Amino acid sequence: MSVRLVVALGFAMVGLVRATAAGDDVRLNQLQVIGTHNSYHIAPDANVMSLIAAASRKQAEALDYTHRPLVEQFSRFGIRQIELDLFADPEGGHYAEPSARAILRKLGKDPGPDPDREGQLRKPGLKVLHVQDVDFRTTVSTFIDALKEIRAWSSAHPRHVPIMVLVELKDQPIPALPTRPVPFTKHALDAVDAEILSVFKRQSLLTPDDVRGTSATLPEALKTRGWPQLDACRGRVLFALDNEDASRDLYLEGHPALRGRLLFVSVAPDHPAAAWMKLNDAFGDFDRITALVRGGFLVRTRADTDTIEARQNDPSRRDKALASGAQFVSTDYPEPRPEFSGYAVRLPDGVIARPNPVNGVPGHRDLETTGTMGP
Repeated sequence: MSVRLVVALGFAMVGLVRATAAGDDVRLNQLQVIGTHNSYHIAPDANVMSLIAAASRKQAEALDYTHRPLVEQFSRFGIRQIELDLFADPEGGHYAEPSARAILRKLGKDPGPDPDREGQLRKPGLKVLHVQDVDFRTTVSTFIDALKEIRAWSSAHPRHVPIMVLVELKDQPIPALPTRPVPFTKHALDAVDAEILSVFKRQSLLTPDDVRGTSATLPEALKTRGWPQLDACRGRVLFALDNEDASRDLYLEGHPALRGRLLFVSVAPDHPAAAWMKLNDAFGDFDRITALVRGGFLVRTRADTDTIEARQNDPSRRDKALASGAQFVSTDYPEPRPEFSGYAVRLPDGVIARPNPVNGVPGHRDLETTGTMGP
């Protein structure tokens, strides 16, 4: 072996040791990844879209986006945060017959694909869709099925950075729509945790109890110990609650500082359960996001909304979101929609996870190991 080769190998080994040492110092809150908004969503069929547009063209345009299946998002685009809207359906069948389809049939028009063609909507359990009766197409119709897809992909890629699953609980009636959602009672909220544990082993999750440890509150734990080191929580999944309403308060009831609960919740930073926050306005909330990230919290924000940025090819909100330091930057466009523009949201150089621009540890280009992206 030549002296030159030996020297080159020596420098390479030094670089590897330095990278490994830096990796040991990286914590979960010191990275940034891309997520998707309403990650299950398929745009309404053409005739249903026409009904929506007749009432509001702006609303129809806002719903005109479609995501690939969850596993494709993970592997093809390196998505590491997804969002699922959940509807309680303890008896089954409550959302199996959307009224828009009945209206179209009466008009003699094609109602589009049957959302219950495999009978999944007839079974009891949490359902995944956007708006009952009108915006119901989805790549995964039940929470259990979504969880199984996430678990299978995660198990096959054990070195991935943690995936955050954001869930929004929907139970508010919409005056113009006949189907009234089932309320999220305390029992229904318990069912969210129960369905997660029916698919995932607790040790494969990152929960509020894991982060809090022996501390009395989550903010105290973040100040004294911080988030886990990245290498200690690779391959795990964490769940967070999008709601900041009565459902969130009921989820917290009887569980001080989220003791025994699986989902993180978005609350004020001085709340005993504070660890993760939802701040969707990357412009108006920019300074607040940055301050929270510097304070040790996780934050999710949005790079685009209602298809506006893609239609206008406007990257300003995307760039602001990335610069804010929010660890999870959510988009409807991990890939461009050519008929709109070339707008898309990816990290520089197409990496999966990068050092956070606000509090990250330098020395890494990509914080996820290779082999987790592909066709």
